[in-house]
Amino acid sequence: MLLHQQILSLFALLTLVSSSALTIVLKPEEESCYYILTQKAKTSVGYYFAVQSGGDFDIDYTIKSPQGKIISSEERQRQGDWAFNAEEIGEYEFCFSNLFSKVSEKVVDFEIHLESDFRAELPNTGTQHVEVEGIINSVEHIETTLNSVSKTLQYYRTRNNRNQFTVKSTESRIFYFSIYEVILIVGMAIAQVYLVQYLFTGSRKTLV
Repeated sequence: MLLHQQILSLFALLTLVSSSALTIVLKPEEESCYYILTQKAKTSVGYYFAVQSGGDFDIDYTIKSPQGKIISSEERQRQGDWAFNAEEIGEYEFCFSNLFSKVSEKVVDFEIHLESDFRAELPNTGTQHVEVEGIINSVEHIETTLNSVSKTLQYYRTRNNRNQFTVKSTESRIFYFSIYEVILIVGMAIAQVYLVQYLFTGSRKTLV
């Protein structure tokens, strides 16, 4: 019975692990900020983002602490997958900026993970504690595997979107180049006709 209660407590504590996955659209010269609240110091915060479409698939981002201190700031990044320890308790700010772009709209996928260390909060009851530790290890292994699969799928999705964009861009360039080539050939043919006509007309005038 006690083990059962501990297992229930374990899954209750696992709810401390939170995440948010979003897809946002940033218009030209637009910035958007999002916040995550930490209730414990030295909490592990992980984040992932990838630009799915628009321009050169790049974006500026900035992460700030609750006191307004810049934790990380990068420009013209296509994607990122990092983690840091939140030293302070409070709201951390994640901002994505498309201010440098005058024309291109950007579609960005991003996900923020907030994890608390629940191991230290589990009761120590000898053999049952060892069993609970085994369950924790299994859960963590499953979570790690799922995160790995999720990141791989996100990576291939990003690559697929970028490849499709490249294909469409290439098709568009080939189409317009073909039109330009046809116009150029027709123009050269017309010019040749007028040139030949002019030469023959000039030759007749000379003979006369």
